[in-house]
Amino acid sequence: MQAANDNKILMGAAAIAEHLGITRRQAYRLVYDDLPTFKLGGTVAARPAEIATWLEGKRRAA
Repeated sequence: MQAANDNKILMGAAAIAEHLGITRRQAYRLVYDDLPTFKLGGTVAARPAEIATWLEGKRRAA
């Protein structure tokens, strides 16, 4: 069973940046590199659970 928070969507680079504790410019850089995002009506969006999984993969690789 999924928690309600698993369905949360961060809309826009500013929301993604706030979630990660980085600047909006840094968030855009990650979006263009390999951060797991998608577009909703032309706006970049991401799921916090997918970002957490991505970050964990980065930590393991380091």
